[in-house]
Amino acid sequence: MEEKKIYIIGAGIAGLISALELEKAGFSPIILESTDRVGGRMKTDEMDGFLLDHGFQVLNTAYPEAHKYLDLQALNLRTFDPGAVIFDGKESYIITDPMRNPLKIVGMAFSKVGTFLDKVKMFSLTQELKKKSLEDIFNEPSKPTLQYLKEYGFSDLIISNFFKPFFRGVFLEKHLNTSSRMFEYVFKMFAIGQAAIPEKGMGQIPEMIRRQLSKTQIYFNSPVKEVRGNVIYMESGETVEADRIIIGVQPDRVMKQLQGQFAPPKSVTNLYFSLQKSFMARPMLGLVTGDHLVNNLVFMDDVSRAYSSSGKSLLSVTVLDSDLAEKELIAKVQEELEEISGIKAGFFKPVKTYHIPFALPNSEDLRYSIPMTECRITDQVFLAGDYLLNGSINAAMTSGRIAAEAVVHSFMPTY
Repeated sequence: MEEKKIYIIGAGIAGLISALELEKAGFSPIILESTDRVGGRMKTDEMDGFLLDHGFQVLNTAYPEAHKYLDLQALNLRTFDPGAVIFDGKESYIITDPMRNPLKIVGMAFSKVGTFLDKVKMFSLTQELKKKSLEDIFNEPSKPTLQYLKEYGFSDLIISNFFKPFFRGVFLEKHLNTSSRMFEYVFKMFAIGQAAIPEKGMGQIPEMIRRQLSKTQIYFNSPVKEVRGNVIYMESGETVEADRIIIGVQPDRVMKQLQGQFAPPKSVTNLYFSLQKSFMARPMLGLVTGDHLVNNLVFMDDVSRAYSSSGKSLLSVTVLDSDLAEKELIAKVQEELEEISGIKAGFFKPVKTYHIPFALPNSEDLRYSIPMTECRITDQVFLAGDYLLNGSINAAMTSGRIAAEAVVHSFMPTY
């Protein structure tokens, strides 16, 4: 078995998990990665005394696959306080733990976000989803999340003040057209788990998986141009013949016959600013209501002090879509930050801007898992990636595991 040539395209989470599972089965796979490090969309840069994740991301501690592949204690996870700070025009207020125990929300703080009936319905939904299995959630009929919320009876007030700004940042789309399956899944995960980041950045997650590999070779700066049959054509001009290939990136990027069969991915822009001191002073997500460029914001060093060794605070800002040039975008975001905080725009010093064209897959048929047969597209080529299931770390891990299982199964004799 160890002599079989199994190549994995992409060292993202799905590709790394595929390699790990193949090693467990006795194989020694080879990963071809186009960049200089593992992680795919999950990377952390060090710059000017700051840790900068490529896009605002969190790990939910309730993800089942995370418990299989990660040592959560060794990651030194730093958790967000449940709830959110709502920035509504000139004022701000806190929703305390709206998903875990809404009935304990104190008086008028919650009434600014929604009605008393919204509070009761939030509690009811939380209890319902805690009892529903993840498989059952993804077997439910699908409808747009906004329609789901209205049919459940939530008021326009809480939809505008909480659900829209929160889930726009999760789904990376403004109108909550994403499937209600994904809404229930995310809602359940936040109800039973905690949003967290590794102490030293999200890039620690793929690095932890990489360190578990002992028989896998990873070739960095090795972009693949095309896959035809069982042959991999490299951008360098080299060709590689494989017994099996796992494509750990969206396959239309390397298989011409699949181009046009996938919806364009969702993009996002993540801007980082330094500020003398956090104006939130709590490990909490800030949500901006209404029609603004800024959808959500968080001071990363409020969550993990390791994100800043510069003596200044590090602010992460998420912008969903904008056609502005970078310089103009930064200026507009600074103006909105002044409006939100009352701090002069010039005090928000730009650190770095990331435009992430492939932030989330744009899948319509969201699922929790798939049978092995559905990730096999030819006798030699298999697929892995969260686009096969749903846009989440858990789905990326699941798809990587299933692809590896399918490859192992493909070598078994048939009678």
